[in-house]
Amino acid sequence: MRAIAAAALLALAGCATTSPDHGPEASLFDPGSDASAAVDAAFANARARGVNVLLVLGANWCHDSRALAGWTRTPRIGTMLAERFETVFVDVGQPQTGAGRNLALAARFGFAEVTGTPLVIVAAPDGRVLNAATAQGWRNAASRSEDAIHAELAGFPLPADTR
Repeated sequence: MRAIAAAALLALAGCATTSPDHGPEASLFDPGSDASAAVDAAFANARARGVNVLLVLGANWCHDSRALAGWTRTPRIGTMLAERFETVFVDVGQPQTGAGRNLALAARFGFAEVTGTPLVIVAAPDGRVLNAATAQGWRNAASRSEDAIHAELAGFPLPADTR
């Protein structure tokens, strides 16, 4: 009986959108989108709104990418992002295996290679990367807490704050 209950629980866990160990997950990386146009639009919108741009270069196959995407859909982080960023999710395929895509976008912001996913770039509306030293470090996004993600992203000053 316990084995049946455990099997049922595991089956349901595979369908859940929230993991008790890692938080929510979402698959927001569209391999068919025009990522370059989406990024250009985000920068135009960011300039008009006086906010920064958050580029999340990841993939739906990647647990850490899905985890970060899921956190962006929670009320707390989602609200903060809507107030402070134009956010774009860019599918990069599997760059570690040579099956990458949209890698020119990473290079556009100074990242010659994507060493892991997600690569999270915070940029000012003028294109200046604000987190060059930490952008590649989001490969552990699934193990970060909501508080840690919120604190790091909310810590970037708005462009108006730096004038």
